[in-house]
Amino acid sequence: MVLWSTALGALLLAIVGYVCLMGLLRQRRPQEPPLDKGSVPWLGHAVAFRKNMFEFLKHMKAKHGDIFTVQLGGQYFTFVMDPLSFGPILKDAQRKLDFTEYARKLVMKVFGYQSLDGDHQMLHSASTKFLMGQGLEELNQVMLDSLSLVMRDSKGQKLEAGCWYEDDIFHFCYKILFKAGYLSLFGYTKDKEQDLLQADKLFKQFRKFDLLFPRFVYSLLGPREWLEVGRLQRFFHKMLSVEEGLEKDSISNWIAHMLQYLREQGVAGAMQDKFNFMMLWASQGNTGPASFWALIFLLKHPEAMRAVREEAAQVLGEKRKPFDLDVSVLRHLPVLDSVMEETLRLGASPTLLRVVHGDQMIKMASGKEYLLRSGDTVALFPYLSVHMDPDIHPEPTAFKYDRFLNPNGTRKVDFYKAGKKIHHYTMPWGSGVSICPGRFLALNEMKLFILLMTTHFDLELVDPDTPIPAVDPYRWGFGTAQPTHDVRFRYRLRLSE
Repeated sequence: MVLWSTALGALLLAIVGYVCLMGLLRQRRPQEPPLDKGSVPWLGHAVAFRKNMFEFLKHMKAKHGDIFTVQLGGQYFTFVMDPLSFGPILKDAQRKLDFTEYARKLVMKVFGYQSLDGDHQMLHSASTKFLMGQGLEELNQVMLDSLSLVMRDSKGQKLEAGCWYEDDIFHFCYKILFKAGYLSLFGYTKDKEQDLLQADKLFKQFRKFDLLFPRFVYSLLGPREWLEVGRLQRFFHKMLSVEEGLEKDSISNWIAHMLQYLREQGVAGAMQDKFNFMMLWASQGNTGPASFWALIFLLKHPEAMRAVREEAAQVLGEKRKPFDLDVSVLRHLPVLDSVMEETLRLGASPTLLRVVHGDQMIKMASGKEYLLRSGDTVALFPYLSVHMDPDIHPEPTAFKYDRFLNPNGTRKVDFYKAGKKIHHYTMPWGSGVSICPGRFLALNEMKLFILLMTTHFDLELVDPDTPIPAVDPYRWGFGTAQPTHDVRFRYRLRLSE
């Protein structure tokens, strides 16, 4: 036993020594971007990066410029910070920058789902068919019905018109959007009350998983937290099992189509359950947090709230029944569109990653060329390089509800950097091959929620002077940002007119 322990210890020491040595030996080659390995062997800058990605990258950009390579936990990431240079990465005409390899590893780790070669194409094909055009219109109506059902029963009891209720804004938005989205996509049984109870149960467990998610991705959980993640994964695999879905009448065509594809590919039922968990997370992990930012921005900016309500009154008419609207009006609300686009500019912080297959040259907008090393990962962080660029968006930290409106009220799409028109002036949904396929549904879901809240409810902050909370620094890079703390508000269903 002693010999075996000694041998194992020596082997581990040798492995650690080799890994550290490889990191120490790496040197910047001719034409490669500036290399910053950090002071800690192998770990590099991992601690500072995970603590506050935004501040870390802002510091690195000031130190190295628009492109640099950093070591993070034994891996090397090349960040491109100039949005005018994003084109070659997002288009990738040579097909040497691979998104699917990273995505496969992530979904296997987080959801337990082993993806197929054709999954990416299948997902985009299904989304084009069912989340655009007529398919999207039909799902919008289902989403409206689900939101109406959940909002009328938001505290486990039927809301009474004229009565004030109090809640935390983030919790309220997340809960409402999650439950409505889950029911719209995964269907109802014949017992609506039971469906609402199950959706509430799912949300409580989903929130537990969500709080562990950033450190789970970085493998920073403690022993008990790893056990909890395992329990939560098994819980969702069971609750979202394809057998459970057989009892439901109205599973969305989008989900049903993708499950049918998996069955045709011979994917086992247990793996389909894990696919459902992945789709629940993908569809519901960001809409609630984004709606929180939209609602608190409107509550803190009365002129924006007034503009949204005035537009709604013009489009919907003054006299209407509660929760009664035609979903087609979503196409005729430019002020609300601008509010949501500004909200996502301030609140969405995705990281776009591509694994480099084979050494490749990249040409920056400045004309300089850099060599990307095979095996490294190219990364874009649009929140810092685009959304917070004062050249593209003057006063970038300020909420301006009409930032994306022209003087004549039409949508503004002309933005510039260094005098050049820029195509990617916001990137809340990613871009290129990794763009969110469900973005139109997610946006409409949030717009419906904000429209219902602003037109059918009286709203006010419990403390009008409370500031908008800061972003939780540990959530940078994981889709929509979340606040460091919640904010109390009151809401009251208006009397029928």
